[in-house]
Amino acid sequence: MTEAKGDERSTWSRAFGVISAVGPPLTVATALLFYFGWARADAQAAYMGLNVSLFGYSVQDYLLISINALFVPLVSILVLAVVWLALDRWLRRCIAEDRGRSVIVRAAGIAALLSGLLVGISLLLAIVERARAALYTPYLMALGVLVATWCVHLRRLGRDGTRPALTTEQRAVETTLVLSIVTLLLFWGTADFAQALGRRLAVDYEQGVQFMPRAEVYSPTPLGIGSAAVTEVNVGTTDAALYRYDGLRLLVLSGGRFFFLHDGWTPQNGTVIVLPDDNSVRIEFRR
Repeated sequence: MTEAKGDERSTWSRAFGVISAVGPPLTVATALLFYFGWARADAQAAYMGLNVSLFGYSVQDYLLISINALFVPLVSILVLAVVWLALDRWLRRCIAEDRGRSVIVRAAGIAALLSGLLVGISLLLAIVERARAALYTPYLMALGVLVATWCVHLRRLGRDGTRPALTTEQRAVETTLVLSIVTLLLFWGTADFAQALGRRLAVDYEQGVQFMPRAEVYSPTPLGIGSAAVTEVNVGTTDAALYRYDGLRLLVLSGGRFFFLHDGWTPQNGTVIVLPDDNSVRIEFRR
């Protein structure tokens, strides 16, 4: 009976270990994707003179918005993670087989010190010279924290016989603090990168508005669109009034509303026209 209970506990321990190892990374990755999508859409809308809440984006929309821009960074991170795992296994095997143990311990100590200095200098520059700090500075700090922690672990492993090992509680506290710092730095970097990308996309709209789908809006009542670039043409009859509006370009359909720009639109001197997606108007699209 005791052995059965022991096996059951071991099974549950392994299950919880897998959940704790897989769950947090997936949660953090999902949160980063959502936050990136929201920050990008918010900066883009603000540059256009709008509020992001007007678009009515859902959580799924924010996730989809972020994926295209994060393909290259995510693939790069995964490739670096695979390389890091291979290097970590090789160094641990060398330490276990006592092949160059002292060299690895010294190199790990120097690398941990340099990584710590890099994090400190980057943080100081980001605080003092916020406007001039590079977009990748928070990611560089996150990498420095991870490398420093890894090097400390290698150094500790190489000197395992000379110092007392950390308790389970101490390791849990250390891991929690490191992951918290890295997560905050990732959100910081994500915010800066997403806002820069959102502003750039708004500028791209100004330069490429002529390539957006052309729209013609038909309405039985005057819409009173206040942009000089949008022309109103009465195409109805005395029995059935009908007004056509030309010069519109489709921006996006979201939240049950059409968002249009107009020919010659700029963030400084442009108007965003919002119409409901219902039977009150008829919209025709063409190139």
